[in-house]
Formats: sequence, C-alpha cells, structure tokens
Amino acid sequence: MVTLFGRKSMSQPRHGEQAGAEPADETPDFPQGETGASDSPMLSPRWAEAVAGLSHAFQPVVNIHSGHTYGIEALLRGFERFGFDSAEAVFDAAFADGELAAVDTALRKKAIAAYAQWPFCCDRKLFVNADARVLAEDLSAGFADTRNALSALGIDDGTVILDISERAPIGDFLEAFLAEKHTHRSALRYAIDDFGAGLGSLQTLYGAHPDFIKIDRTLLAGSSDDARKKIFFSHIVSIAHLLGVMVVAEGVENEAEYFVCKEVGCDLIQGFVVCPPLDRIAEVAREFPAVRELSRRDRRQSRSDERILLERMEAIEPLPLETRMLEVFERFRAEKTRTFFPVVDATGEPRGIIREGDLKEYTYSQFGRDLMTNRAYGRSLDQFVSPCPVAAINLAAERILEIFTGADHAEGLILVDGESKYAGFLSATALLRVINDKNLTLARDQNPLSRLPGNTVIHEFLSECLADASEEHAMVYYDFDNFKPFNDHYGFRQGDRAIQLFADVLRRQFGNGEDFIAHIGGDDFVSGRKAVGDFEALRCIVARTLDIFREEVAAFYDDAARECGVIVVADRYGVERAFPLLTVSAAIVRIRPESRQRGDDHLSPLIAGLKKLAKSEAEHLAIGILP
Repeated sequence: MVTLFGRKSMSQPRHGEQAGAEPADETPDFPQGETGASDSPMLSPRWAEAVAGLSHAFQPVVNIHSGHTYGIEALLRGFERFGFDSAEAVFDAAFADGELAAVDTALRKKAIAAYAQWPFCCDRKLFVNADARVLAEDLSAGFADTRNALSALGIDDGTVILDISERAPIGDFLEAFLAEKHTHRSALRYAIDDFGAGLGSLQTLYGAHPDFIKIDRTLLAGSSDDARKKIFFSHIVSIAHLLGVMVVAEGVENEAEYFVCKEVGCDLIQGFVVCPPLDRIAEVAREFPAVRELSRRDRRQSRSDERILLERMEAIEPLPLETRMLEVFERFRAEKTRTFFPVVDATGEPRGIIREGDLKEYTYSQFGRDLMTNRAYGRSLDQFVSPCPVAAINLAAERILEIFTGADHAEGLILVDGESKYAGFLSATALLRVINDKNLTLARDQNPLSRLPGNTVIHEFLSECLADASEEHAMVYYDFDNFKPFNDHYGFRQGDRAIQLFADVLRRQFGNGEDFIAHIGGDDFVSGRKAVGDFEALRCIVARTLDIFREEVAAFYDDAARECGVIVVADRYGVERAFPLLTVSAAIVRIRPESRQRGDDHLSPLIAGLKKLAKSEAEHLAIGILP
C-alpha cells in the first residue's frame, strides 16, 4: 500500500463501495490542460499523484417502473492505495490540506471524461460528487472547469447532476450554484445525497430547492418489516414530489426493499437489486429487464389506471428550457386560453411550469418586454419556471391524487413516462374524472360481498400468463366444501359471513403485492402468481390458507356441531344426513412456458378434474399442469 499522506482515515466506506477495488482499467487519457487533473497547477505534487491514481466505478440509476437506465453514478475507486478507507476520507484529507477545491474539480472532470466513453452518454445522466465545503469563489471556478470540460467533449451540461452530501452545510454551495445558473444560463442540476443522514433534512429540502434527493439507505433498511419507518419514508417521498423533486432510493438490496420503494412512490433506484458498481463503464446497460419484471409482478397497481390516465391526460406541447422569452410571449399570445405551459429540458424531462401571471410585471411595463428579450440584459426562461407536482403515468390513480392534494394552488400534475420524459399534463378536473372513471370500473367488476375484483381481472391475468413464455406461472382455484348444507342450516347471512371470512384470509395470505386474488362469484375464488420460482413455497401458502379458514370458520358453528364435527341437515332429496364442517378445496394449475401453445379453452376441463380430485384428498389440495 502506498501512503502519500502519512495518515489513514477510519471512516467507513459508503454503500456500494468496495475498499479493495482496483482502479478501472479504461479511464481515458486526458488532454493536457483541458480535462486533465494530474497536471493541474492548482494541485500540489502529492495530490496530483493521488488524483492520477484514483478512478471511478459506475453504478446504474434506473427508473423503478420500466427498468430504463436514467443515468449512472460515479463512485470513487482506488483510494485504499493511498492510505484511505473511503471516498469521504479522500475529500476530508484534501479539505484539511486546503486543496479540496482543486481535488474536487479534478476528480469531477475525470469522471466526466470516463462518462464520455459510454455509448449512451448523450441521453443518460451522470451523477457525480461535488463537495459543499468548497468556498463559494472556488465553486465558481469549479463550475467553469466543469462547463469547459463538458463543452470540450461535446456534452450538454444538462446531463450532469451534482451529488451534494447533506453531511456538510450546503448554503455556500447553493449560493454559488444559483449564481452559475443565472450568469451562464447553465442547465446543471444537483441532488442532495445521503438525504436523511444529516440533521436538517426537511429544512434543507424546503429551502435548497434541489432537483433530486437521494434517500440514504438508513431510511430504507428494514422498512419492509417496520411500519413506522415505511410511513416516515413514504411521507418524505410525498413531500419531495409536492415540491417537484425527483426521488432516488440508494442501496436497494433485495426484492422486498424494491417493493417498498415502489409502494411509497420512488422514481429511481440504485443498488444491488439492479446492478453492482461496474469498473468498466461500457458494461452498464441501457435498461434492466429484471426491474421491469419486478414492476410487472407488483399487483398492487391496477393496469387499467394507465389507460384511464392516457385518456384524460392533455398533451400540452411543452416549452423547451432554452426557448427565448420573445417566443414565450408569442406562445401565450397565440394560445390565449392557456395560463401556463410545462417546461422541459433538452432531454425532454420536465422542469416545472411557466405561468402567464408571473410575466405580467414585464408584460405591462413600458420597457419590461424589451428588457426581458434583450440578450445582454434580459432574463431567461429558467428564471421563471415554478415547481409543479410530477407523477409517473404508471402510478396508481390514488397515489397520483395523494401527490396532487398535498400541493397548494397547483394547476395539476405533470405526467412522465417510463424514461422520466414528459408525457402530458393532468389538470385537477381531469384527475377527478380519472378517479371517478376508476371507481366506476371497479364497481362494475368488483364483487359487492367480498370487495374483490372479478372475472375481468382473472381473464387479464390468464392472458398475460399464456403470452409470457419466459417463466412458470400459477393459478389457484378455491371451492367451498359442504357450503349448501351450512347455508341452509344457519341462513344466508351466516353464509355471506363465511364467504367474507375466506376473502379476508386470502388477503392476509396473498395481499403482499406479489400475487393477485379475485372472486369468481358464490363460493368460488381465485389467486394467481407470476414468476413462481419456488413452487413448493407457493403450495405451502395455499395449504396454510385452507388450514386457517378451517380453524376460523369453526367459530360460526354452535357448540354441538363443533364437538361432533358435523351438522345434520336434509339433503336435496329431503333425507337428513350428517355433513362435515366447512372446508375449502384448492386446485393449483401450473402454467409452464410450453403451456402458451394451448389456449385457455384447455383450462376449464383441467380445473374441473382437479377440483373433484382435491375434494377427495385429505389435504383438500390437487396440482395439475396446463398441457
């Protein structure tokens, strides 16, 4: 180990970093005096050597719904070769030596040069660190170096998002950042990194107006089993969306954490559930089908919501961020009924809206319009952009309503597609119609007794399973045993309660977002699971469902019936017979990839045979494969 600095920090590596990682072998050479770092006159010799030896790994940041790669985060590598335990320790040492500004800028330029080698760099983002402890005047110089490095490589500055850690005060950074945007019409954006790890998270979110927040893993870890933590997590996401801020969940390790992030409404995720950091940037894919598959398996969202939203959404042509103010005035003049327009950046991502009312001071001033449109003294469009709630078009309608209702005086919401690009605008009136349309749809297909969806959802699920030849799926059909004698003996109200009880048991056993449940009608129910994986685990859950119902429905009988285990009731021929207590039989149909060669017309006879077999089995369970 080479130790240039005579000390070794005891800081811990941040999530996703590996202390023993070697520098990437493909970091490009830097043109002298342009994007280079090691020969910068601002760096002392030992820091120049350190910067030259440091490199970056790249971790994808992907859309939580579609799996499309939104961008990559540059993670520092090779620091242990110089006696440091973590990336933070590098910046702490540079700060102590008074060289933080030079090191911060040099490493950022190095990350940009590596990013330029990525085939998708033109339409994907780069998240790269910028240390907020750098003084405001040094930040201005750093911004200029960053801008020049991007220009030399032909990259738009709107593709770079600066990660500012909340572990240090960001007041000086924000002042310099806003000056940079105003003076140089910069499209740079910034994210509050490690959000939730600092002491003033919510105050920072309110006062700093970030473009993104990156939720620290400490808020996510364990939230799938901790209801209080999940509620806290959910409220942070909601507040961010109300302020027009996109939310990135860091360190998403497994499927359970993914589903929590999706449930609370995160926009983007990164972590090992997607992909670990990669030393070779060329290996970062344009999309990750595994994430799309996880989203598809999430049954908590009705697929009909997106269709209704598309029908009600208004395709207002947005204003590009670089639009000249004279053109903005002309647009408002030409479309007199419009009081606002959405604004998007060069990549089509929404930045907010511009309101006609915010321009009145200039519109009605004698020289206001001329001053605003003057290139030398005028103001740019981005200076008039106001935040607007943003929601993914594939969110559940109820979640979109929740985002909207928390925003005061909002005209509506901007909807984005699976790549986080502007899709359209949903007005407040249109949103109310969406909710009404959805309620009508649910009312038409929902069983009034169990409040579970009916045959439409079942047919949709089966069609999707038969169309997907990549994995095995399963449907489970449930049928009550001896329901008619029970219903005749105790009355239809008690029979309805038994049906409601089984619906509740199904919700408890399968209401985790991975499965769907439905009520065919009467005493027939269905559950389904895509991408079964562990079939034996599914079989055990079904068996447990039958056992729970048998145990709980016993309370619906009188003491004598429970003691004897039967009730004496006249059968359909008027002959008194002893009937066992209520149970449920289940037929599990395995739908394998090869089953897609057959249609659902083969399903009915298979189910009929399995149900008959299940009723004769001690476990009341039968399994078959769709041929």
